[in-house]
Amino acid sequence: MTDAPAPLADPHLVYDPVAGDGPKDVVILGSTGSIGTQAIDLVLRNPDRFRVTGLSANGGRVALLADQAHRLRVRTVAVAREDVVGALRDALAARYGAGEPLPEILAGADAATQLAASDCHTVLNGITGSIGLAPTLAALEAGRTLALANKESLIVGGPLVKALAAPGQIIPVDSEHAALFQALAAGTRADVRKLVVTASGGPFRGRTRDELANVTVEDALAHPTWAMGPVITINSATLVNKGLEVIEAHLLYDIPFDRIEVVVHPQSYVHSMVEFTDGSTLAQATPPDMRGPIAIGLGWPERVPDAAPVFDWSKASTWEFHPLDNEAFPSVNLARHVGGLAGTAPAVFNAANEECVEAFRSGALPFNGIIDTVTRVVEEHGTPRPGTSLTVPDVLEAETWARARTRELTARTASAEARA
Repeated sequence: MTDAPAPLADPHLVYDPVAGDGPKDVVILGSTGSIGTQAIDLVLRNPDRFRVTGLSANGGRVALLADQAHRLRVRTVAVAREDVVGALRDALAARYGAGEPLPEILAGADAATQLAASDCHTVLNGITGSIGLAPTLAALEAGRTLALANKESLIVGGPLVKALAAPGQIIPVDSEHAALFQALAAGTRADVRKLVVTASGGPFRGRTRDELANVTVEDALAHPTWAMGPVITINSATLVNKGLEVIEAHLLYDIPFDRIEVVVHPQSYVHSMVEFTDGSTLAQATPPDMRGPIAIGLGWPERVPDAAPVFDWSKASTWEFHPLDNEAFPSVNLARHVGGLAGTAPAVFNAANEECVEAFRSGALPFNGIIDTVTRVVEEHGTPRPGTSLTVPDVLEAETWARARTRELTARTASAEARA
């Protein structure tokens, strides 16, 4: 165990690119999404600790982005959609005083990547999907601390990320990986026997595969404990999100897949656990709220007081743990298989899933068809050639193929169901 490669995320190592007094300069990617809006709330409550210098968003919520930029007085705003630049400029002008300089605006597919390399201490990557890979690589190459909520960029580009990241440069922001990160601080790598990743079980916990056949999009979006975006919420319903987190834990902490376990914990109080070789298990627990993990990502090695709610220990509560039903939810085992294949296989898995989620949301694919289609695309992709070095073009090519093939399969499914 001690001869394994150094982990990407290590709580014992602190990477500080811009040491000094005063608040940390932070760039927030995906500022109008769930992670971004909660991060901004945390920053506004802690102006002595953090100062936001740049924001990026896709561009679908221009008014909110302009409000955020004005409240935080950022230097730069980036939008992926070039067609909303005019509306964004007008929205900013309406909020700033006469003669007050407006933020610089970056626009286009590479805008978030440009912003990720800008002058700051920490980049919080809260973008959803594999489009977060280029900004992740840009932040690492520029020497910024990376608070990583965009798990997909690590999953699809694991070797690329690992080649660029310095020890301690990545701080995980997913609640599960932030929990593991904190628990791992209690021992050395040689002390670790197992990582235990918890899952709420989503809205369909306890149902059989047959009972999942006719669930609706509305059913899948009704997550019992977390408020998240639609893609992540549906990924939680299929447990694909948990499969992605198993791959992420393997890459972050260099723990073999056979020593990463998933357990269902409906209350979502315990976010993950580390079992040590002496028999001790350390669990990190808070009420379900992403502000705690975000505070770890932005503030580590310091903790941010009152970042997240706490338990009322004067009230009785019950915490349950159940084994994962791999028959009803085969996505975790598929993710282990994909993670073991490595190469472009994780990119294919992730891209196929993203396409299937969209097909399910549009009514073109039944719920069980999501993982069935992803499995078929992964099988058709085959086993990566051993010893082949991964490149960004490799990832993009694999994703393009996987998306096209998934669309072909979902179109056939939709056509067959229409005929039936």
